[in-house]
Amino acid sequence: MTFPYNVYLAAVVGSFLTAAVALPLWVRWCLRIGLVDDPGHRKIHDQPVPLAGGLAVMTGLALPTLIAALVIWGKHSGAAPPLPDAASVDSPSGLDLGAWFLLNYGLNKRIVQLAGILLGGLGMLLLGVWDDKTELRPAAKFAGQALIAAFVAACGVRITLFLPNPLLHYVVTILWILTVINAFNFMDNMNGLCAGLGAIGAWFFASLAAANGQYLVALLAFGTFGALLGFLPYNFPQARAFLGDAGSHLVGYLLAILAILPHFHTPENPRPLAVLIPLLVLAVPLFDLAWVVLLRWRNGRPFYIGDTNHLSHRLVRLGLTRTRAVIVIWIIAATLGALSYLP
Repeated sequence: MTFPYNVYLAAVVGSFLTAAVALPLWVRWCLRIGLVDDPGHRKIHDQPVPLAGGLAVMTGLALPTLIAALVIWGKHSGAAPPLPDAASVDSPSGLDLGAWFLLNYGLNKRIVQLAGILLGGLGMLLLGVWDDKTELRPAAKFAGQALIAAFVAACGVRITLFLPNPLLHYVVTILWILTVINAFNFMDNMNGLCAGLGAIGAWFFASLAAANGQYLVALLAFGTFGALLGFLPYNFPQARAFLGDAGSHLVGYLLAILAILPHFHTPENPRPLAVLIPLLVLAVPLFDLAWVVLLRWRNGRPFYIGDTNHLSHRLVRLGLTRTRAVIVIWIIAATLGALSYLP
């Protein structure tokens, strides 16, 4: 059976439009409550900028997802859908019986995981909002991230590839989520950089999942891709809104989850080096994280204290404008991500 690709397009468009429409509303709300990034040291803006990006991205992903789930369950309430034949699934016309069946079956099977992912995203968003408002101590923020990651792992979203011990599934999953969250948090240092890298990563995870018939994972990834695209025009090249810690936490969390969900190595499509695929897709933020942490450690500075040694800053010091530096990094990320398509 194949899944109709117009449903993936609907996920992208729905999330894009929802995020784009929600963003101005969240901007006004942030200005009203003072959830803004004020001008200061190492900042180039001279006016407060609302930290509305994460709220818009979460709205763009969660609202269409919840509406779609309610519609699918409502269509088949009270009785199980009939098994579709291949013709109905392969039909190019709209969301036919086969697609309804696949979605209903998948949602019923993965409802705990999906609920855990959305609640975990909300948790990361709220933790980031709290940090944006009060500047949490690093230990408190890290503990909050770990608790949310453990909750999501308990909901069934875990790394199991080549790990025989169930306890290792939890440990490695939590460490992976924490690493990717903080990698994207570190990359949120120029307009469009974090959101653009998140959109690029989401696209690769979506297309890989779709190619392997993992339609629910693909829909979630395409929704993330669309929501980030809906935010980007407000953030790049000139910023009318920032992600803030709330948004960078959310983007990192979503990309960490999207890296866990797909089955890159399957009996139908065996890939001995499958474990490298998420590392290729997320190579730029992971490398930048490792580089700046090592540099700060060698200089005797706490790893959580910001500086201007990130890849983006180095490109600017080489003579690129900030906008061109961001575009160059996007191109590097897209090129490395494309290697994940290799057999």
